[in-house]
Amino acid sequence: MIYLQIIFWICFAALAHTYVVYPLLLKFLASFASPPAPLPKERGEETAVSILIAAYNEEKVIKEKLESIFNSNYSKKKTEVIVGSDASTDKTNEIIKLFPAVQLVEFKERSGKIRIINHLKSIAKHEILILTDANVMFDKNTIHELTKHFCDPKIALVDSNMQNINQRGGISKAESTYIRGEVGTKNNEGKVFGMMMGPFGGCYAVRKSFYEDVPENFLVDDFYINMKVLEKGGKAISELNAKVYEEVPSDWKIEFKRKIRIATGSFQNYIAFLHLIPKFNTLSFCFLSHKLLRWKGPFLMIGLYISSFVLTIGYLMAIDDEAFYFAETTELLLKIYSAIFLLQNLLVLILFLDLILSALKINSPTRIVTHFFTTNLALLIGFFKFLFGVKSSVWQPTKR
Repeated sequence: MIYLQIIFWICFAALAHTYVVYPLLLKFLASFASPPAPLPKERGEETAVSILIAAYNEEKVIKEKLESIFNSNYSKKKTEVIVGSDASTDKTNEIIKLFPAVQLVEFKERSGKIRIINHLKSIAKHEILILTDANVMFDKNTIHELTKHFCDPKIALVDSNMQNINQRGGISKAESTYIRGEVGTKNNEGKVFGMMMGPFGGCYAVRKSFYEDVPENFLVDDFYINMKVLEKGGKAISELNAKVYEEVPSDWKIEFKRKIRIATGSFQNYIAFLHLIPKFNTLSFCFLSHKLLRWKGPFLMIGLYISSFVLTIGYLMAIDDEAFYFAETTELLLKIYSAIFLLQNLLVLILFLDLILSALKINSPTRIVTHFFTTNLALLIGFFKFLFGVKSSVWQPTKR
């Protein structure tokens, strides 16, 4: 019984820490953080920047994407745009060629985003790089808001603030709610520690000198780049005013497939940076609290459910045992274990209720519970896909 109690409390504490305690702790500490020092750079002193885009069959969005870059309030003379087309078979290349200021690098065979970005980085002229996806649109001030922080030599990576557009129900609103929470947590990590745990991969800026080539079979390149920046002593922050816009899929099947891919890549990063945990410093604390425990979430949830069930049954049987000591303590523990067990079953019932409502095409706040379970299911599937090995990062973009 003692071993089950240890499992219960480890799982409970880990889940509570990563989902509740850590975000609230950051929010509390951020309220005491000193405001950032005034930035000396004005618009007339803009930093030269190279914008890198990996694209595969993006004819539906690439024109709008490039227009959003060139319509921004940033000096065109200070902006280099390089697009790597991953053997696109549609009109992507033709559309890009309509923009003379854009350097098009055509890959004749599918290479994958990682290889493309690694190559584009090597030919970029400028120290400040903006890595962005073809379907993520810029605000007029996005480039300025991202680059203004690099006047501080300690800043090595700056994340954008992704805004969801065209939410059409389904899983999109729940995903948007999750992203808003993540944006807040990452922003507070930057304020408190200067150690944001992973940028929004659709758009972020990084110093070329801090960029380390990503292994070509990795599926989540942005987190790898971010962690290498932190390992090298650079700071990673987010800028809420650097707004970008992306349409979130409403089809849960499409989103679930994307989450499995991200989850698989997350476990690649888990192994790559596991050596940080025994260092017991601020970086290891943030990594453990925000990422590592969440990646272990499905296993912690399974452990919590099984242990709470067995302990509840065990204490119900022992409560009437005259030889059982510490009756008051037993009663308290029974209440805790049974309450947690019932809460978990309530969440499962809400999940099934939401599946019914979803089938009836009724949007409900219960969708956030479905999002939580599907995210952890994706992590579980991603773990096993990782175990079988990932040989390539070649991707198929989400249907636009």
